[in-house]
Amino acid sequence: MKYFKLPDLGEGLPEAEIVEWHVNEGDQVKTDQILVSVETAKAIIEVPSPQDGEIAHLFGAAGDTIHTGEPLIEFANEEQDDSGTVVGTITTASENTGSDDFIIGAAPSSRVHQSAAARQNIRATPAVRALAQRLRVDLTTLSGSGQRGSITPDDVQKAADMNRLHGPVEPLRGVRKQMSRAMSQSHAEVVPVTLFEDADIHDWPDHTDITLRLIQAIAAGCTAEPILNSWFDGRNMTLRQHEDVQLGVAVDTEQGLFVPVLRNINQRCAQDLRDGLESLRADVRARTIPPSELQGATITLSNFGTLTGRYATPVVVPPQVAILGAGAIREQAVAVNGSLQLRRQLPLSLSFDHRVATGGEAARFLAAVIDSLKQPFAK
Repeated sequence: MKYFKLPDLGEGLPEAEIVEWHVNEGDQVKTDQILVSVETAKAIIEVPSPQDGEIAHLFGAAGDTIHTGEPLIEFANEEQDDSGTVVGTITTASENTGSDDFIIGAAPSSRVHQSAAARQNIRATPAVRALAQRLRVDLTTLSGSGQRGSITPDDVQKAADMNRLHGPVEPLRGVRKQMSRAMSQSHAEVVPVTLFEDADIHDWPDHTDITLRLIQAIAAGCTAEPILNSWFDGRNMTLRQHEDVQLGVAVDTEQGLFVPVLRNINQRCAQDLRDGLESLRADVRARTIPPSELQGATITLSNFGTLTGRYATPVVVPPQVAILGAGAIREQAVAVNGSLQLRRQLPLSLSFDHRVATGGEAARFLAAVIDSLKQPFAK
């Protein structure tokens, strides 16, 4: 038998979630025929067959997570031409090391047909597995309180009681799982500070493209204070400053938050920026955006004001150093030449990593952004 493993889908992405199989066991497939759709780094990717052959086994079901290098397909009547086998340690009760726990999915065969979720290193005894099955508890959602992290009967019973009272839990998948990981990383690493200020945009002509003006203003801010257009490696205490501004633009969808990257915003004309932004948004909505277009942002824009909200504390995602949030535009009373006038104001919230940028640098960046936005027309 020969295994086709999940290939590296680009940018060193470590895993993918199965969205839909396009073949069944027993099917004859041709080279480059689409085998499966997977989701990774907030994009859906179609994986083609590397060869002609008959499908002997599919590893994993829709919703399962497969790691790069783990088997996706087993081809029938083929000799394995590399050292690849089913990834993970497969033990049996007879091979146990004196403990009464073992890895879920263990079997006496040297080759196991099991889902990706079942290959996780979850320790539980046969009795605990049987109890979980009877009480309809998914062991992959539990953290064991026993020795070496093993799941105990009490763990299963508590989970069953919670399910009965509040309904079963659902593991985070796809976009929301990626977002959760990014937010956890930010909380663990970044020292965030947020500055708030308003930009007076009362003199803008009607139908001004707000997002485009914000993009151009961020480019102006990065010119004034380049350190906010940087990547910071906190582990090695190294800073990489960028000449070109690669802007991540947060896009809200029903599936969750996507952040495609608009390239080289400091070198492009207004029409080129608008065309590029519309193209990225269309690809996000169609779920056809390639992973490469979701990687490499050096600073981010969150225009949450298109929905609601005045100010926020946007989250800086490492290795980036800064993110600018734009709130909902509103009229408010402003003192102008000794009198009050109703003028349109654009609320801004700049979060930055204080491990890297000083308060003065962040303030000068924000001042440059505001100065750019105050102009009736883009420079």
